[in-house]
Amino acid sequence: MAEFFPALLPEHRAFVAKQPVYFVATAADGARINLSPKGMDSFRVLDDRTVAYLDVAGSGNETNAHLAADGRITIMFCAFDNPALIFRIYGRGRAVLPQDAEWAELAPRFTLLPGTRQIFVVAIDQVQTSCGWGVPYMAYERERETLSKYHEKHGDATRFAKYAVRTKSIDGLPVRNPTVAA
Repeated sequence: MAEFFPALLPEHRAFVAKQPVYFVATAADGARINLSPKGMDSFRVLDDRTVAYLDVAGSGNETNAHLAADGRITIMFCAFDNPALIFRIYGRGRAVLPQDAEWAELAPRFTLLPGTRQIFVVAIDQVQTSCGWGVPYMAYERERETLSKYHEKHGDATRFAKYAVRTKSIDGLPVRNPTVAA
């Protein structure tokens, strides 16, 4: 049975800290729902009502566009071992880019990775736990290094030039891009 909470409890923080993967979902009116898996030690709990995650440039920037247009975001963690659990964070998110004043405060909380593009900050509306009994057992082996190697090879100047030309999401929503290297 699902339980709802207004903020993160210590046991929620402990669960989140153990998970190597999480999923982020956003949507905006008239746009496709975006759902992305995340890893790379990119998630941080800032306080009981605020979380953030480091975003590395990849195939698109839909989360940025959706949050600017609508703000709603759901983050889901699930246990692939025992005890079974699904943990969701519902909230309102925003992007903080390297050129934003808040970057200097947030960036030191992370290990900046090659290709770092922005940090998404989420104000928690509610969190939810549910059983997770339908999630299979799986073992974490290791992080993939491909994305970091790609960004190390191509460098910030090339990366930012490539992504700066993408000023719209796949559904035509505007996207903010970094103007300086992270």
